[in-house]
Amino acid sequence: MRKILIIGAGRSSSSLIKYLLDKSNSENLEITIGDISLENAENKINNHPNGKAISLDVFNQKQRIEAIKNADIVISMLPAHLHIEVAKNCLEFEKHMVTASYISKEMKALDAEAKKKGLIFMNEIGLDPGIDHMSAMQVIHKIRESGAKMLLFESFCGGLVAPESDTNLWNYKFTWNPRNVVLAGQGGASMFIQEGTYKYIPYHKLFRRTEFLTINGSGKFEAYANRDSLKYRSIYGLDDIPTMYRGTIRKVGFSRAWNSFVQLGMTDDTYTIENSEHMSYRDFTNLFLAYSPSDSVELKFRSYLKIDQDDVMWDKFEELDLFNPNKKIGLANATPAQILQKILMDSWTLQSEDKDMIVMHHKFGYENKEGKHQIESSMIIKGDDQTYTAMAKTVGLPVAMATLQILNKKITTTGVQLPITKEVYEPILKELEDYGVIFVEKDVPYLGYNPESVRG
Repeated sequence: MRKILIIGAGRSSSSLIKYLLDKSNSENLEITIGDISLENAENKINNHPNGKAISLDVFNQKQRIEAIKNADIVISMLPAHLHIEVAKNCLEFEKHMVTASYISKEMKALDAEAKKKGLIFMNEIGLDPGIDHMSAMQVIHKIRESGAKMLLFESFCGGLVAPESDTNLWNYKFTWNPRNVVLAGQGGASMFIQEGTYKYIPYHKLFRRTEFLTINGSGKFEAYANRDSLKYRSIYGLDDIPTMYRGTIRKVGFSRAWNSFVQLGMTDDTYTIENSEHMSYRDFTNLFLAYSPSDSVELKFRSYLKIDQDDVMWDKFEELDLFNPNKKIGLANATPAQILQKILMDSWTLQSEDKDMIVMHHKFGYENKEGKHQIESSMIIKGDDQTYTAMAKTVGLPVAMATLQILNKKITTTGVQLPITKEVYEPILKELEDYGVIFVEKDVPYLGYNPESVRG
């Protein structure tokens, strides 16, 4: 049997594992799942005869090497910074490797040796990055092959809560790592190019320079800029494009309210707060407000942020229990960002009956001899339940499909790569449609700069 090793059995791996187990008889596969928690790995296999669970600590070199040596291909579902040691072992023992994570500098440095050994190290084959690359390149290649010139490329993606599970005033729940949500946009200015002009949005302005999107009959959304919208310009062959922008999707009103946390300093992760474990939520909120022996925390909060008490913004903050004197933080030596995450998880954690939703939206502007044109391409998918979430599907299924394509020698290009060639994206996008990942394309009038945008 052909042996697949999956390292990491977290939430994003459920659809990946199920896909490969479902294909295991017809494709002659043996799937080994290694996780720090043997119980977690066993639960994902669910007694399938072609699955095997092992306890695997990625920091245990002996365990890691033994597992990799016994595989034909390795899937790493670990946090991104842990892939590199797995990759080095895959090089040493000449095993193909697949991850859903961004290509790091350390991973990219393995490209020459991977090519020399005839190995495929496929990265960025999940969701943002992954499906965004494939769906974008499919349209970009089609436009180029028609002889047209690209004028604009904009790409947006968001992990949201499905409308039927949208039960809070923020219209948001955590569908992936909460820490990444709290720290979104930090570490430097967001950069993009607009009508040939480079633009930069500093972190303290990021959530007030947004734009509205109306997507495929599913209502109105807003988007804020990703950190570096230009990193894929050369990779996509768009070096000369006048407008390129990548953004994160939220429901309208989220960014304005989130900006309050940024302005207060609650998203700061650079220092710890003394005695944080004994603080109440109210004490924490008061840390960032001016001292007043007479004014309440609520009054100071509204005054500082210029929020009227009949503004829905105020209701959003009250809903989070920010002013509760009885709830304790319970985290020792915590940063403001860690404490904010704890508070938000009280309200924004998906419940057992909740469903998540992924929204992706691309805009392509181009010019041919008939004039300027624009294509919009959108995808919306909901999760089935708390195991087979939309996030797990869109991250795990392309990883699984690419793994099988590599094993079956349908993907043959070697080296450290991402899924931007027809060899990779055509069969995977086609198969994803069977699982509800369907892009709807439509021609719209060429707009160029979005008149509803304040990003520029």
